[in-house]
Amino acid sequence: MDDEPGREPGREPGREPGHEPGHEPGRGAPEIVVVPHTHWDREWYLPFQRFRMGLVRMLDDVLDAMAADPRQRFTMDGQLAAVEDYLEIRPERREDLARFVAEGRFAAGPWLILADEFLCSGETLLRNLEYGMRGAAALGGAMRVGYLPDQFGHCAQMPQILALAGLRVACLWRGVPASVGLDAFDWTGADGTTVRTRYLPGGYGNAVALFNGPAEGLPDRVAAFAAGMKGWASGERLLAMYGADHSAPDPDIARSGLRLATLGEFLAEDDAHGPLPVVEGELRSHARANILPGVISARVGLKQAMARAERVVARYAEPLSTLWPADRSASRRMVETAWRRIVACSGHDSVTGCGSDETAQQVAARIAEAEQIGQAVVDLVSASLAAAAPRGSLVVLNPSPFERTGLVLADLPESRARLTAAAGPVPVQRLELAPTLLDETVMDDLPQLLGRVHERELFGHEIVSWAVEDGVFTVTVSRHASGSYAYEDLRRDILAAGPGPWVVRTVAEPVVTVAALVTVPPLGRSVLAAREPVFDGSVPYVPVAPLDPEAGDGVLDNGLLRVSVAPDGTLSLRSRDGAEAHGFGRVVHGGDVGDTYNHAPPPADRLAGTPVSVTVEEICHGPLTAVLEVTRAYDWPAGAEPSGAPEETVRTAVVTRVELRAGEPFVRCQVEMDVRCRDHRIRWHAPLARPARESYAEGQFAVVRRGLTGEGGCGERPIPTFPAESFAAAGGLAVLLDHVTEYELVAAGPEGTAASEMALTLVRSVGYLSRNRNPYRDEPAGPQVPTPAAQCQGPFATRFAVLPFAGEWHEAGLVRLAEEYRHGLLAVPGAGPAEDGAAGGTSDGTRAAVADTPGAFSLSGEGVTMAALRERDGWLEVRLVAECPAATEAVLRGDFTAARRAGALGMPAGPLAVADGTLRLPMRPFEIATVHLAYGDPA
Repeated sequence: MDDEPGREPGREPGREPGHEPGHEPGRGAPEIVVVPHTHWDREWYLPFQRFRMGLVRMLDDVLDAMAADPRQRFTMDGQLAAVEDYLEIRPERREDLARFVAEGRFAAGPWLILADEFLCSGETLLRNLEYGMRGAAALGGAMRVGYLPDQFGHCAQMPQILALAGLRVACLWRGVPASVGLDAFDWTGADGTTVRTRYLPGGYGNAVALFNGPAEGLPDRVAAFAAGMKGWASGERLLAMYGADHSAPDPDIARSGLRLATLGEFLAEDDAHGPLPVVEGELRSHARANILPGVISARVGLKQAMARAERVVARYAEPLSTLWPADRSASRRMVETAWRRIVACSGHDSVTGCGSDETAQQVAARIAEAEQIGQAVVDLVSASLAAAAPRGSLVVLNPSPFERTGLVLADLPESRARLTAAAGPVPVQRLELAPTLLDETVMDDLPQLLGRVHERELFGHEIVSWAVEDGVFTVTVSRHASGSYAYEDLRRDILAAGPGPWVVRTVAEPVVTVAALVTVPPLGRSVLAAREPVFDGSVPYVPVAPLDPEAGDGVLDNGLLRVSVAPDGTLSLRSRDGAEAHGFGRVVHGGDVGDTYNHAPPPADRLAGTPVSVTVEEICHGPLTAVLEVTRAYDWPAGAEPSGAPEETVRTAVVTRVELRAGEPFVRCQVEMDVRCRDHRIRWHAPLARPARESYAEGQFAVVRRGLTGEGGCGERPIPTFPAESFAAAGGLAVLLDHVTEYELVAAGPEGTAASEMALTLVRSVGYLSRNRNPYRDEPAGPQVPTPAAQCQGPFATRFAVLPFAGEWHEAGLVRLAEEYRHGLLAVPGAGPAEDGAAGGTSDGTRAAVADTPGAFSLSGEGVTMAALRERDGWLEVRLVAECPAATEAVLRGDFTAARRAGALGMPAGPLAVADGTLRLPMRPFEIATVHLAYGDPA
């Protein structure tokens, strides 16, 4: 965003740093084609509903002008949501709008939302496009242009995403490198897909001043525009983008004599001459426009919530309700509702956190709704599976399309704290024994107890039974009750008990929390039986590397990774292949006098990274999991000012929970603190195993290689902080991430030589949406609105995992490790009738693992991962991504009988050969493939 939206302040249209006019591809004066448009931020420095009133009035004027003059054209900014927002208030204008869309005069779509491409998943981007094109089709058709006018840079897979939706032309502004000297270039994505791309010199409002002024001055303004733009011209026509943020074009422009067109009409007549520049991969250059990289770390809570919601919906709710449909119609509608909430929150002024506090609160609420809807679907499926498993058993679900052996936590009755599977005993480690007497009180009036009971809940537990004896009323509860229960029965017995006094005891069944190491088939379930414990000192065989109980104080070792805590609270890591990293986990505090768009340290910044005290406590140490808690206290500056840090300090305790599990080559870290400082940035430093000159970061269906510096040139400091979604790796060290996280390779010597550390931004606290004077940005990025909530004060927690590795990132299996770290096994207590050797059981009452999982399949292939799984017109739709730098092969095995390719939006393509329940699909590096599988006779 800019004070004069769509255009850098103080810059002449078409004039950018390092570019002078002079290129003339054709003969004669170029034709100027005017595209009347708007860019409508649905929410930004004002919340959504306050902006919507202006949207309604603006589109009223636009539709009235189009009805009065058939020469009028209008292009919405690529997002259909604004059109839907309007029609919700003005449903009577739907017919008019649909007529103009069908006539090709009003361009709608193809997106639902103009998303920030780095702060949501690749699957969210595809759903965004799907919903936008579907909705636009209902109005008469979507604009066939991948219009991306104001996003803060563009992800490496966008060319492929557009092409998979049938869009072969893109149009954008930010992130274009200095090597592009024309208004068109060929943009090649991570997989090699290329789309013709129209660059907007001067921004999406480069002709905003064309019709400002008296009519007699229009020829001079047209001439000035042509002079400023002709040096960029790749063809005979110049694109004049007439529009700006939150505004409508002049209704009289059709009388100007200039040709009017929609953006789609203009780009359909591609007249570019000669070879065009080729740009590969992501567009994050600062050379032509600000990309405002600080949004990656602003209001980090929004990023964490977005990742949780995406994960619950895409990898649990949707696949589980597809494989085990408990209520198919309700689940599908709930899942789509959740997806639409997620997409709505992916906007470039929404999840970015660069709006007002009111806006951020509403975005957070919508993301929470999406997660809650997804969890409701998971709960529905889980309840149906639990009902099919005996009471006292444990149902463990695997969200991954390959066999997993992993840890789950479960609460078991102390009398049945041993688990067995069909293959034999399950390794179990006791963690905690819950107290049994939860409450004891004296009541003169026993019906008072009913005020504490909410349906079945009492003291956070569920009522199992109750008993009355000798003036004592005892209620037995459980964390996960099963069996019959009726509130009216409880109420009747309480009322019949007579006058008091009564001793009321709430007693919990003795429950022990255990960690169990469970093997689960691909996309399947294992049902474990609970047995009486055997106290003979034996431990079931652990099929993966167990923890060494003799590792020593402050040391964790599972044979794959050794972790030790140094006196300063940092960690040393050594892997089995010899890779090492020392001093990992140094916490560094620095000032930030920037804003939500751009980090900026004060001139005399004081970096604080030395704790005043360190304590280490062992929480547990067993064969399956071991946890150390490292607490470091720091005295950090209370705030920051443009002149430097104040003398006042705040004592802050940073607690790091360090966990190593059996069979995992990475150490899990959870960091907690109470954020009480203002205007600061807290980073977690991880020394690299070896010097590095580049990093590899996963995100949006790609693994992107980045150098140590960014390209500058436009009045914005090109600080080398970058986003990563599921992992970032450099110099033999990888960090597996829970959410999109900002990272930087910190150089060991002179800038640009080599890096010795990776720094992760944990928290960045700022007090303004945009500062008029930001040391790292020449011009404002928006209004100077105070944002006290963006200081992110209060309790904070984040998690990630770390591993050193030898060789290259793809040789370390990081794609699969990130899949396992981010998508845990799901454990659900059985709630069905007690074990009776029913069908599907074994001689000891355990259940077979996967035979009753309809639609289950396995997936293998170097670097191949599953992004989505859902039902589509009777077929099972699977989204596959080859996150691998070399060609690979995806192999799917299951009971399916037919398969076909499909477009990213679900349209069927050609058939695929299936032999003996196996589909082999060759894939290009970083290819996105959508496959439909049929079970039985395909529709």
